[in-house]
Amino acid sequence: MGRHRRLGAFLDTGIVDLNFGCAWHLARKGEVRPYSLADVLVPDNMLAFLQGEKTSMGFARATLEDVSTALAQGESLIGPNQEQLLYPADTVTLRAPLPRPPSIRDFDAFEEHIRKGNVVGPGEDVLWPSFTEKVDYGLELAAVIGTSCRNVQAANALPCIAGFMVMNDFSARDIQRKEMKARLGPAKGKDWCTALGPVLVTPDEIGNPYDLRMTAHINGELWSDGNSKTIHPTFEEMIEFVSRDESLSPGDVLGSGTVGGGCGMELDRWVQPGDVMELSINKIGCLKNRVVKREM
Repeated sequence: MGRHRRLGAFLDTGIVDLNFGCAWHLARKGEVRPYSLADVLVPDNMLAFLQGEKTSMGFARATLEDVSTALAQGESLIGPNQEQLLYPADTVTLRAPLPRPPSIRDFDAFEEHIRKGNVVGPGEDVLWPSFTEKVDYGLELAAVIGTSCRNVQAANALPCIAGFMVMNDFSARDIQRKEMKARLGPAKGKDWCTALGPVLVTPDEIGNPYDLRMTAHINGELWSDGNSKTIHPTFEEMIEFVSRDESLSPGDVLGSGTVGGGCGMELDRWVQPGDVMELSINKIGCLKNRVVKREM
C-alpha cells in the first residue's frame, strides 16, 4: 500500500493493512513488542502469510474482527507508531495477490474446452512475445494451497485450500501448436506469462466454488460465458492426485484449465495489441489486463 507492496484485506469500509493492523491489535492486548510479533504472525506479503498456515489466518481474522468492532464504535484506526491502518479502496493499486508462487500446476478440468513464468496482477500490461503472431487468453479458476499436505484424500482436501483467484493462462497458440506436434507438451508457447488476481478470496466467502459464472470481455464485448459447475475433476480430486507421494506447500497454485468456450482459439477470435481483457468470476472479481506489443 502507498509506495510499498503489502498484504491487505477488504472490508466494506476499505482495505486494512493486515501487518500493521495485527500490530495494533496486539498492542491493544498489552503486547510490548507488537511489531516484531506481528511480522511473524501476519507477515506483510502473501506467500509468507500463507506459510504461517492456521496461525497466521487465525490472527488475521482476529485483527479484522477487532478492526470492525473499533469502526463500529467510532474509534480512530491509527497504529501504535501512527501508521494508517485503513485505506479507501480507490486509493490502493491491486497487484498480483501471489506474485511468486512456489509452483503453478494447470489442469484440464473442463471437457468442453478443446484440449490443447511470469505472474502479473490486475491492471498490469501483458507483453506480446516477439516469437508469436497469435496470443490467446485462457479463462480459469485457480485454487491456492494454504497448508503443507501430502497423500491427502479428496474427501479431506478442502481444508488444504486457502482461497481462490481468477487465472488468465496466456498462450502463444501458433508456437504451442508446433510444440504439441512433438507430443512434448507446451513449453515456450506457455511459459512467458500468467495473470492471477484480482484478490485471494477465502473458501468461506465463496461458498460453493462449483457454481460460479465465469466470463471474459474483450474491449467490453462478451466473448466467453461459462460456469465452474462443469469442472471435472474437482480441486479436491486434483489435490488427491498431486499429493500422492508428493508434498504440496502453502502458496502452490492449482489451475482449473480453461472453462468451455473460455479462450479465443475455441471461438476463432484473437486478441490484438492494445486489447483490454477482463476475466471475471462471480464472488471473486475481475482480472483486467491490456496486451502491449513492444516496438522494435
